[in-house]
Amino acid sequence: MLNVLKGTTTIAVVCKDGVIFGTDTRATAGNFIAHRKAKKVYQITEHMALTIAGGVAAAQKIVDILRANAALFSQNYNRPLTISAASHLIANVVFSNWEAGAPMPIQLLIGGIDPTGAHVFNLDPFGGITEEKCVSTGSGSPYAYGVLETQYDEEKDVKTMLPIVVKAVNAAMRRDSYSGDSYDVAVITKEGFRELGDDEKETLLHAQ
Repeated sequence: MLNVLKGTTTIAVVCKDGVIFGTDTRATAGNFIAHRKAKKVYQITEHMALTIAGGVAAAQKIVDILRANAALFSQNYNRPLTISAASHLIANVVFSNWEAGAPMPIQLLIGGIDPTGAHVFNLDPFGGITEEKCVSTGSGSPYAYGVLETQYDEEKDVKTMLPIVVKAVNAAMRRDSYSGDSYDVAVITKEGFRELGDDEKETLLHAQ
């Protein structure tokens, strides 16, 4: 069985008006800290993004595949690729690798807004896919869930949930040695994709 609890903390939550993503930025190779500012949340389109946990090379390949297919779909059909379709596309890619005998050492959260609303999908290394409202992956996820499961409410808006997501990432960084250094937060609303600046994140971390 492939261990999916790799170093990292990633979070995605659905709110009544959008989706929030949170990740730490520490990249590890075993007990070695390989990079302190690793990118783990990627914009795919103006209304879709994904987070990565696990092998960086495999994850970056998935990002490239999804960006290319989302752009082609939009160009060919004059409408955006839905979050569900994007997730099932990548699930098929991941499953094909596993079927060929080489499971991808990754776990992905794909989320965003489409005409059917806000959605988040969790993809495992074997191509399994589940739709979630509030989900965390990586070795720091048990600590993040300690915050999220007591405070998450899908009826809350993005503004209300932002401090909760920031505190969940921070809790993981404080307790999980494979998560740390700093964190990234991004939101998707009807206005599009936006990453928070350092000052805004610091304010949210100390919000009551």
